[in-house]
Amino acid sequence: MDTAVKKNVVIYAESTPNPASMKFVANCLLVENGATAQYLSKAETKGSQLAAKLFEFPFVKAVFLAGNFVTVTKSDAVLWEDITLELRDFIRVYINEGKPIVTELPKTEMPVDNTFAAKKEVFTEHRAPSSEIEAKIIEVLEQYIRPAVESDGGSITFKSFDYGLVTVQMRGACSGCPSSAITLKAGIEGLLKRMIPEVIEVIAEAV
Repeated sequence: MDTAVKKNVVIYAESTPNPASMKFVANCLLVENGATAQYLSKAETKGSQLAAKLFEFPFVKAVFLAGNFVTVTKSDAVLWEDITLELRDFIRVYINEGKPIVTELPKTEMPVDNTFAAKKEVFTEHRAPSSEIEAKIIEVLEQYIRPAVESDGGSITFKSFDYGLVTVQMRGACSGCPSSAITLKAGIEGLLKRMIPEVIEVIAEAV
């Protein structure tokens, strides 16, 4: 993967349910094919020069890229009102200069095909679905849950299904968000249990 944008880019900042994370939305696609890329330290940013540059800001703790947005998680030492404009302008200038955004996905990331209904080909964190129930779970996640999670600056990925237990991984603004546990149980688990009777519980695996 080698993504770069060469156009007049507009960036706006959008708050997320996680007070430590801010979503910076572009008017263009930054990461293609439904892929995501999460970086928790500068040492992990080999495949993304943009993420590496963002970690040069001393208050940046994590960077998450997906679709047309970048989610930045900050330290508690600074307030968003003091750094949002600086980060927004930096991201806008970086992208407008046509520099590469993601040249190689982290090894823990896999592209997700959003056209499940048409192609029946959805890739999970490690593999393709191995049963009809897994395929149904992934379809519900992709169609009903993933868009809402991405609108909050995060992502959700199916990990496994064993004896009624669904394990997912949540990244970006969802990671460490105080309200993520409520979202997981009241929203995601509730929807999956209503639509797929075989689902008993949903848990999130730490990333």
